[in-house]
Amino acid sequence: MTMAHTLTPTADPAVDVEDVARLLTEDGERVADRELDPWVADVDTTALQSLYRDMVLVRRVDTEGVALQRQGQLGLWAPCLGQEATQIGTARALRSDDFVFPSYRETGVIHVRGASPADLVLTWRGEEHSTYDPAAINTAPLQIIIGAQALHAVGYAMGIQRDGTDQVAAAYFGDGATSQGDVNEAMVFASSFRAPVVFVCTNNQWAISEPVTVQAKYPIAGRAPGFGIPSMRIDGNDVLASMAAMRWALGHARRGEGPAFIEAVTYRMGPHTTSDDPTRYRDPEELERWRRRDPLLRVERLLRSLDAFDDEFAADVAADADRLGSEVRAACLGAVSRAPIGVFDHVYAEPHAGLDEQREHFAAYLDGFAGAEGTSR
Repeated sequence: MTMAHTLTPTADPAVDVEDVARLLTEDGERVADRELDPWVADVDTTALQSLYRDMVLVRRVDTEGVALQRQGQLGLWAPCLGQEATQIGTARALRSDDFVFPSYRETGVIHVRGASPADLVLTWRGEEHSTYDPAAINTAPLQIIIGAQALHAVGYAMGIQRDGTDQVAAAYFGDGATSQGDVNEAMVFASSFRAPVVFVCTNNQWAISEPVTVQAKYPIAGRAPGFGIPSMRIDGNDVLASMAAMRWALGHARRGEGPAFIEAVTYRMGPHTTSDDPTRYRDPEELERWRRRDPLLRVERLLRSLDAFDDEFAADVAADADRLGSEVRAACLGAVSRAPIGVFDHVYAEPHAGLDEQREHFAAYLDGFAGAEGTSR
């Protein structure tokens, strides 16, 4: 069964973006939801300010990432503009010992998990295999293969079961990934083995240039119960609903009751990546409609209604964002690229004859460029 909303077909097959559970309207009004309210009863004004601060910081990192790519400092960037509430709300619900399996767009999630400014950009600069140490922040490397991380998360969750702990694995993926076999296979295994895993589907309405209405005529959250997995469909631009849903899902998994599924309905305000031009396939009016649902603005409006948002607070948050943005830029511009042969370093923990042979072949290839300007093994 599903929580909060019964997901049944209607006469109109188009996916209804308003058929979602929420706690905060786009006007910043706090509304009640009997299923969600208990999970955020402890979120006071100070906590709301902290959630807002995190969202502003992530938006600044995202802006910096796009600028750095346009300036030729990054090879690619996957913007998360408009998806800050889903990422911050769900990530803040996680325990530090839970393990996260992100896609390539979860900048806010890895920020909350403890990624450094360099961790946020060096992968996209091609400087490291995965930038951050997965064991240090309990977060797997960013996954480029669509949907593959869902299987990884379930495998990890089955390992948790054998370890006998109450950790939970969390897999983040987009609406497009739900059309991949990997995600569906992962849900089969998760349900069959009652694995402690939470699936977070960020439905941002577009799988590159394909709208979600092409691949899902009805809400994506409605698929999970078919696998025996309870699901919830929420307003992904509502940070409180995102946190509440994730706490519900984590609690379900942590109690040994098996996997849970969240569909967070939000919108990708920017391009799929910086190599994409969304003006070729997206209606500008649609973009404007979602701009009015801005996840940061609705929290600001709530805080103002609580007399918890003034010029001093705004300036303090802006200063923090400027500081982080500067650190991200400095980490990118200050990065020193390794010699090409360094690609073979740290591939295996132990010596490997096959890798040694490949290194020799590559070294010989590089020697063929000896003397060329700027070329070094």
